[in-house]
Amino acid sequence: MSRCISSGVRSALVCCVLGLAASAQAQVTRLEIQSREPASNGQPFGAAGAYEIVRGRVHGEVDPNDPKNAIIQDLQLAPRNARGRVEYVATFALARPVDTAKASGVLVYSVVNRGNGAAVPNNDGHISLVSGWQGDVAPTSNNQTIVVPVARHADGSSITGPVIARFYNIPAGTNTVALRLSSMGAGPPAYPPADLNQPEATLISAASETPSGVKAGVAAIPRASWAFADCRTTPFPGTPDPTRLCVKDGFDPARLYELVYTAKDPLVLGIGLAATRDIVSFFRHAAADATGTRNPIAGMVSHAIAIGDSQSGNFIKTAIHLGFNQDLGGRIVWEGVFPRIAARQTPMNFRFALPGGAATLYEPGSEPALWWTRYEDRVRGRGAASLLDRCSATSTCPKVIEAFGSTEFWGLRMSPGLIGTDARADLPLPDTVRRYYYPGTTHGGGRGGFQVDAAAPGGGCVLPANPNPEADTTRALTAALIDWVVKDTPPPASRYPRLSRGELAPATKAAIGLPPIPGIDLTDAIVNPVLDYDFGPQFLANDLSGVITLEPPRIRQMIPTYVPKVDADGNEIAGVASVLHQAPLGTYLGWNITAAGFFKGQGCGFTGGYVPFAKTATARQTSGDPRPSIEERYGTIDGYVCAVRRAAEQAVTDRFLLRADADRLIGEAQASAVLPANAAANDAARARAQAVCAIK
Repeated sequence: MSRCISSGVRSALVCCVLGLAASAQAQVTRLEIQSREPASNGQPFGAAGAYEIVRGRVHGEVDPNDPKNAIIQDLQLAPRNARGRVEYVATFALARPVDTAKASGVLVYSVVNRGNGAAVPNNDGHISLVSGWQGDVAPTSNNQTIVVPVARHADGSSITGPVIARFYNIPAGTNTVALRLSSMGAGPPAYPPADLNQPEATLISAASETPSGVKAGVAAIPRASWAFADCRTTPFPGTPDPTRLCVKDGFDPARLYELVYTAKDPLVLGIGLAATRDIVSFFRHAAADATGTRNPIAGMVSHAIAIGDSQSGNFIKTAIHLGFNQDLGGRIVWEGVFPRIAARQTPMNFRFALPGGAATLYEPGSEPALWWTRYEDRVRGRGAASLLDRCSATSTCPKVIEAFGSTEFWGLRMSPGLIGTDARADLPLPDTVRRYYYPGTTHGGGRGGFQVDAAAPGGGCVLPANPNPEADTTRALTAALIDWVVKDTPPPASRYPRLSRGELAPATKAAIGLPPIPGIDLTDAIVNPVLDYDFGPQFLANDLSGVITLEPPRIRQMIPTYVPKVDADGNEIAGVASVLHQAPLGTYLGWNITAAGFFKGQGCGFTGGYVPFAKTATARQTSGDPRPSIEERYGTIDGYVCAVRRAAEQAVTDRFLLRADADRLIGEAQASAVLPANAAANDAARARAQAVCAIK
């Protein structure tokens, strides 16, 4: 900083700032702009006017010797350029107001999910930015990707290690499947086998498996009876193929298959964390890249926030936890973050990682700190830790709003983040964190609307899909986060289920108070339990980093897994309820039941279920449903609209619903066919409607 000495205070300050900026931007070497086009054919977006979409690629490099990058797994084993740096290339897209005077100064970085996501214009003048971060995503014409290197030994030889792949619900008559690490053969291709002949590789099958990993009817398939090969057109042992698995006698559709083998050539996926940090910092602060290509939003950004759903929200938590909310100049990257429906951290910074995992058996993600306050995880034998430890040490912690729904408890192992691994008490939240719960919602929220009848069950589940929405509340919370960051206006107080208020309980029918509703069959096999895995001594569980040496991992114990309690309708009782949840037309569940296949009767992925109320008292009595009918609750359409209006107006007052959304919801309720109009109803129904409307 000696170069910043100057006879004038102002010139010294400018020099210092430029010095910091140069340091922070050093890892973005070239901005490649590939296209510019008007958004929506130049149509204006409210007061912000017309938007421009800019797409391109960021060429960057990561310094293995910079302490801020030291935690990236295998970075020291990645190939380096002439400057001793490790290179990457990431795609990006941004949406910016054409009239820069109409820009709000807020950069909204939306973390893409498995490469999917777009830069989206908005009426508020915010700049929208997306970029690639997941190095194992295959490029398409419209997704966001990043190219990261393979780690190798110093002599150029391959690095190897154990991986596991699982297959089930394989169609009858199949003898060859694609070798992929994600469940059901989805996701990116698996890491290639180190040797197609490897005799130590194992393949087993099982007749059943519980959510806690207990198998029955296990059979080992002899090594001579399967091969890394394609047998679709050539009889066993087929054509050698590192991307496929062939079984001599074919796969049994009723069984689960589990392959453990030695893979080679791990990607240095943790580079995605550093790339995201540097890309956001570049667009926030740089005037141009080193070649003179101008930053298309130079001078337009005063604040930055990050928003991510599910895997993308987990990524935000991981970036903060591992120290990547501090850029190379020591500045904060995001002043505010909104990790949404994100119960875990993203498994991306260990050798042979699988960032696209989905909390199925043996997948890491719940091992590190899941809490925003320091908590000692005695159950798993770990010291005190917090998601905010590293950013607290560098004064780069963001303001945090997190929100999640029912499926995050049932399917994604949410409860330790609220009550720890011992489930003894609510964990406190720091003043810089707000938490909101969407009661009775599926993963990401349902379609919304005011319809009684349910669509036919889909997605392989027993119950129809849950329509209870999250989007309306999410828009209000996003606005609250931006006001908190820009104006320092505190958001509403946190609202979520707590042990201290008796709102959380073990995931059993009796414990949560589920009434005997026809069609709902809750068993102990529905919840996805939190499991304490042993991945071997080189795996750094607290940081979700290091090297896995034990596959499948040993399951040490099952961690207490709690879920929200429900009322007499089967609807959850705590949190920021949607308008539909407050004027219910049925029971909205965060869980569903697998209808068929190997896991029949267990939890059905991340799909919540819906059981509508009977329309009339007669229909209710005929079916034996203990829940009052829609007619008994609201009387007529006027009564229902009164219930909707009351809920919407209160939500606006509480800042959990925007005015425009409230007006839309009231209008949708008025136009719905939930109940007959007053003129078509009987006296009892009209009286009930009057009583509902009289409630203040």
